[in-house]
Amino acid sequence: MTEQQNPVDRHPTPDFPAQDQPHPGWTGPMDPPPDHGEDSYRGSGRLTDRKAVITGGDSGIGRAVALAFAREGADVLFTYLDSEKDDAQETARLVEEAGRRAVPVSCDVREEENCRALVERAAREFGRIDILVNNAAYQMSQPDGIEAISTEQFDRVLRTNLYGMFWLCKMALPHMREGACVINSASVQAYKPSPHLLDYATTKGAIVTFTQGLAQMLIERGIRVNAVAPGPVWTPLIPATLPDTAEFGKQAPIGRPAQPSEMAPAYVFLASQEASYITAEIVNATGGTPLPYAGRAAVRQNRPHGHCRIPGNPREGGPVAGRCRGGGGYDRLRPALPGMGRAGSARPHRRGAPVGRRLRRRRTHGAPADG
Repeated sequence: MTEQQNPVDRHPTPDFPAQDQPHPGWTGPMDPPPDHGEDSYRGSGRLTDRKAVITGGDSGIGRAVALAFAREGADVLFTYLDSEKDDAQETARLVEEAGRRAVPVSCDVREEENCRALVERAAREFGRIDILVNNAAYQMSQPDGIEAISTEQFDRVLRTNLYGMFWLCKMALPHMREGACVINSASVQAYKPSPHLLDYATTKGAIVTFTQGLAQMLIERGIRVNAVAPGPVWTPLIPATLPDTAEFGKQAPIGRPAQPSEMAPAYVFLASQEASYITAEIVNATGGTPLPYAGRAAVRQNRPHGHCRIPGNPREGGPVAGRCRGGGGYDRLRPALPGMGRAGSARPHRRGAPVGRRLRRRRTHGAPADG
């Protein structure tokens, strides 16, 4: 039985020793060393014989997820950069130690052809892809503001964090059958962006949107798409991209950064059959930082512009109305109160005009009640 522990002091808390590494960073020099679940994660067969592809699996969250998937019974193909070979070998060892196949592949997901070759390799090795985890990411702190973000850096961040995810999802689909799933790595930065990580935060916000849109597209094929939004996590990316790591994670309500091992269970859950009713969801693992709900309060039901039905719409006998933009999304949901103008709009009607007269006038002109 696992011992119950106080989460605040379960893992090391700041201040940490000063440390700096060149990008992409390595696990070995980190102080304290990251915990990937080597001595703590116990599997229970939740992913038996699944075939998983994980980008950025050599260290950090990727390694913790690879280890957890393997101990749950999955074979794992994961990517790494050439400079991360030593870390990749350790991840492979942990997967094989769990009795599962490990297939480390050197791959830079910034290039479309590399992504194509990666998917083809997974198809050859496994015959199918059951779980795709888009975890590879690049960030570089720029405390001097947007002027310090070069076009080269901006392009690298977007190509690593977004283009690679897009290409892999698109190319993996022919190899995914009903019951498969995609899990993307978002971030607290999607909701609470740090100015010095402007470009990185931009991509994480896009990942949230991409995840929710793709989920609606693929559920008819029986494929779920979700994301995990970690808060500060102690990985090699931190000393390699931030100028000061001494107080890293201290701002979280829990008072410390997460260890990679604390992220892995969320990925396991989303990949498992227990999560069969969960799609288009963002699992926030932020150490207590409250984040807004990432979904919409209502989902459009394939109706033409101006005729969007919402549960509780006055047309349907309820108190809530909404206005649908040309793009199909609800821009507001609010109670339809007298004098507030048409539902979902901030523009008031002419002061003093009776509500009944306004409604009659709208019907006369043929305007839909929620248009």
